[in-house]
Formats: sequence, structure tokens, C-alpha cells
Amino acid sequence: MNYYNEIKETLVKNEVYKKVKDYSKNKSDLNAYFEVGRLIVEAQGGEKRAKYGNKLIKEYSEKLTKELGKGYDISNLKRMRQFYLFFQKGGSVSHQLYQVNWTHYRYLLPLNDIDEINYYIYITGKLNLSVRELRERIKSKEYERTGCSPNFEESKISTLIKNPILIRVKNQSEKLTEYALHQSILENMEVFFKGTWYWLCFYW
Repeated sequence: MNYYNEIKETLVKNEVYKKVKDYSKNKSDLNAYFEVGRLIVEAQGGEKRAKYGNKLIKEYSEKLTKELGKGYDISNLKRMRQFYLFFQKGGSVSHQLYQVNWTHYRYLLPLNDIDEINYYIYITGKLNLSVRELRERIKSKEYERTGCSPNFEESKISTLIKNPILIRVKNQSEKLTEYALHQSILENMEVFFKGTWYWLCFYW
């Protein structure tokens, strides 16, 4: 198989499709980039060897840029490969993944944690976040601070606190997420009000 020709054909078809049916541009983009990622991994000899095949990506990038124009630099092709490696389990792009566009994914994929990525995909789709809004949430480490479970059914608390909070129990300190702290306070409301067992220490 000529992998370069297969990749080029996939991208050309995607460009044509986007011009004809603009309403489904995002779906076409993600399907095309997933397929390109699959072809790149296969051309590099499989998933285990894929991360060592940057020379091939550089070669493809130079040829695609020359023949198809901008948008296929080394960084973008690496993201396509990563996109496939992250979401290959289903064999195709799932409906959930269509909730965000490729520009969003360029900020999500560097996170390297599939649960964290899925959280931001969910919250971006639910709240219709712009790329700028998504970047701000990632920068603020929202996923880590809310302590959200992998189910991502709802963001656990509506107000996010920028700085970490420590709660001390019987002279032992443990760093908790905002959600865990929130739950602990609710479960021990009477004790907190009495101030006998617990005390809070805020670091600003």
C-alpha cells in the first residue's frame, strides 16, 4: 500500500466534502483526521513503533504542504496520529467526539490523560465553550480541582476556587479537591460549626 497516496486522497476528499456540505464540516474533519492518524500509525509499523516515526511524518508533511497547501505541518500530523491512538478503541470517531472541533482538539490532545480529555470534551459540548473558554479552563486545571469522576455526568460544583484548599483532620493534613472538600463539609456540617474536630486552612 502507498500510505502517502492514501493519506493525500483522504485529505483531498475531506476538502471537497467540506465545500459541498459545509454544515457537517466538523464531522468530516474529524473522520478524515482519524483515518489519517490510522494510516500514519500503520505506515510507521504499528502503535508500538509509531512514536519513533517522526521522520516519516516530516516527509509526509513537506509533500502534503507542497501539494495541498497549509494545514498539514508536522505538528498537525502528529496530532492526527495522537487523535487516532487515543480514540481507536471504537474503530471510528464516536458521536461524543463530534461535540468539539479540531481546533479544540489541538489544545486537548497534549493533556495525555484520556479521562481528562473526555471531561473537557463533555463540558465543552454541554456548555458550548469557545476555544478561548476551553483554554482558560484547562489553564486553571479545572479537571483536577473539581475531582470529577470519569463518568462526567455533571460538573460537581458551580464555583471554582483558584487556589488549593487544605483540610486537616486529627492533625493529619491531606490535599483534597474542591469537590471532596465540599462533600466533607456537607457530611460533617455540625462538626464544622462546632469547630472541634476539623479546621480549614486557606493558602492565598
